[in-house]
Amino acid sequence: MSTATQTRQHRGDSADRLLRLAGRGGFTARGLVYVVVGYLALRIALLGGGSEEADRQGALRQIADQPFGRVLLWLLAVGFGCMTIWRASAAAFGERGRKKTTSRLLNTGRAAFYASVCWGTAAFAAGSGGGSDSDSASKDWTATVLGRTGGRFLVSAAGLVLIGVGVGIAARAALRKFLRKMDTAAMGRRTRAAVTAGGIAGNVARGVVFVGVGVHTLIAAVRFDPAQAKGVDDTLRSFAATPVGPWLLAVLALGLLLFGVFSLASVRWRRF
Repeated sequence: MSTATQTRQHRGDSADRLLRLAGRGGFTARGLVYVVVGYLALRIALLGGGSEEADRQGALRQIADQPFGRVLLWLLAVGFGCMTIWRASAAAFGERGRKKTTSRLLNTGRAAFYASVCWGTAAFAAGSGGGSDSDSASKDWTATVLGRTGGRFLVSAAGLVLIGVGVGIAARAALRKFLRKMDTAAMGRRTRAAVTAGGIAGNVARGVVFVGVGVHTLIAAVRFDPAQAKGVDDTLRSFAATPVGPWLLAVLALGLLLFGVFSLASVRWRRF
């Protein structure tokens, strides 16, 4: 093997290591935020309503109130920036050699999403607020789009997409497809059982939340009423108003918390 070839291979290996490190940083940030969101939702279920918001903005506020909270926020911003880079790389070159168009398109959307999350987290850490909470943002977006030609159709389409994404996430979780991306051979029997249970429960809960947000978006379109749109926080609270009461919200909250734990487990056992 020539020196030039060895140099290129070394650079490629270094780039792969950096991308794996970026992926682990991204999953760490995602996991921590979901753990806090699940905790906040559980507090709402057990203690009733309050000013705390069970969404990303609420999680950032909760973290900011902790010792060294500002430092933690900046570390989260770096983590979401790492996730953006890792997803963008997967969109450009394929994830672990898989170059399917569908996978690349999904990773392109994910990269754009995490770029916005990174910006919002950095803005929050810098003291500029980081944008509206999920409920206000949903209502504002819905009102803006409904005011345009064909707006009702676009909002309806957005609601149907969210419902479809939620159903897809929950279905893949039930089929345990997430295990294909995990190094299960490196896990012990109990660890694999715990990771599998956390992945199923966490992803199903996340899918249900997506479906809930999508249903409220669709209702807003049908009734031509932006006030019917809900973000993550209002959607979670709406589950507490069902005949099952706050227990359904408590189950979903535990699921979201488990999704955070599953994301943290992915830092160790996911194949990057």
